[in-house]
Amino acid sequence: MMKAILLDTNAITALFQGTAAVLDAVAKTDCVYASAIVIGELEAGFRGGSRYAENLEVLERFLAKPSVEVLPVRRETGECFGRVKQALKTKGAAIPINDIWLAAQCMETGAVLVTYDGHFDVVDGLRLWSRPEPSKHGK
Repeated sequence: MMKAILLDTNAITALFQGTAAVLDAVAKTDCVYASAIVIGELEAGFRGGSRYAENLEVLERFLAKPSVEVLPVRRETGECFGRVKQALKTKGAAIPINDIWLAAQCMETGAVLVTYDGHFDVVDGLRLWSRPEPSKHGK
């Protein structure tokens, strides 16, 4: 059993779509972190679509669950971010800036990152979910 997980944007989307692998990961943990960064990405996506109110309602219900905690960006997060970003630069690897923030939050909290993005593999020390192959991503 994982003690804590942090859901990437694609994992929350998969969760809301009823994807079994993500539902299982959530069921097997004590604490689910929702990053303020991911909430921002979801908000942007909702606002670009035609179902803003419905999507927001689903997100709000999820965030209200007792096992879900919203992670803010704190000073400690910034320190982790700096270490991760510099380490990636040193090894000549790049990932999207928001994903560096997510990696930093995982390292700060000790959470396992639940994501379908393979580019996180280049982040040393990041605890990653054993994700199923992309072809199995679905219900």
